[in-house]
Amino acid sequence: MKIRILIVIISCFILGCGPKKGVVTKKKNSKEKTEIEAVKKETEKTPEPTSKPKEKPVKKRTSVDNYIDTYAAIAMDEMRTSKIPASITLAQGILESGSGNGRLAKEANNHFGIKCHGWKGQKIYHDDDRRQECFRKYKAAATSYKDHSEFLTGRKRYAGLFKLKPTDYKGWARGLKVAGYATDRKYPQKLISLIERYELYKYDQQVLGAKTDVKVDTEVTAIKHIVVKGDTLYSLSKRYGLAVDTIKSTNNLNSNTLSLGQVLLIKSNN
Repeated sequence: MKIRILIVIISCFILGCGPKKGVVTKKKNSKEKTEIEAVKKETEKTPEPTSKPKEKPVKKRTSVDNYIDTYAAIAMDEMRTSKIPASITLAQGILESGSGNGRLAKEANNHFGIKCHGWKGQKIYHDDDRRQECFRKYKAAATSYKDHSEFLTGRKRYAGLFKLKPTDYKGWARGLKVAGYATDRKYPQKLISLIERYELYKYDQQVLGAKTDVKVDTEVTAIKHIVVKGDTLYSLSKRYGLAVDTIKSTNNLNSNTLSLGQVLLIKSNN
């Protein structure tokens, strides 16, 4: 009996001292692994290119810009012959004609609001200071510019203006008001504002810095006209006093179709 008990005790002791079951180390959680891989991919991403700087908006052309492009050459030619600053002539033309859109400019090519005053040419009647006043009517806009120069140079009340420096556009603007050219009290300020806003004084500088040995054709004035909305060959022929075929021939046009921004060379007899 004792021997049997001893055998049981020895067997239990042997089993108790046997190798223990190994501890299984769990693998990393699959979710944790996925998150690590996602972070790794995020760090390896190519950095996004920096946004391009915003481009400055293109300034839209106005009727004033088109007017300047069309008549600047004429104003400079008049400055060469009459000594009236081109900046003043252009500013007056813009103001008096509504940038070429006023009735007198469209129907009579009168860009300076010059009234009849003994005028023997064609006339047009228009409400101004009084109803249905008489204004001069020209065959071409270039003739209006020439007559504007003659109007100022041929009257004694404007004589003092020609003693000013050709670059003194402020003095000219004030002097025109004093001499009675306009009744608007703010007329000088309006001219000066236009000249400075559109840098019209640069045309005075071009004339003063230009060579004087260039021959100028006094019989024919050539200007550049930039086509704007509403322009047709017929309307331009009326505006400049030229035949449609003459404009087409000068610009080598095969049809009557015009496109916006197209530059036309206009040659008109003074």
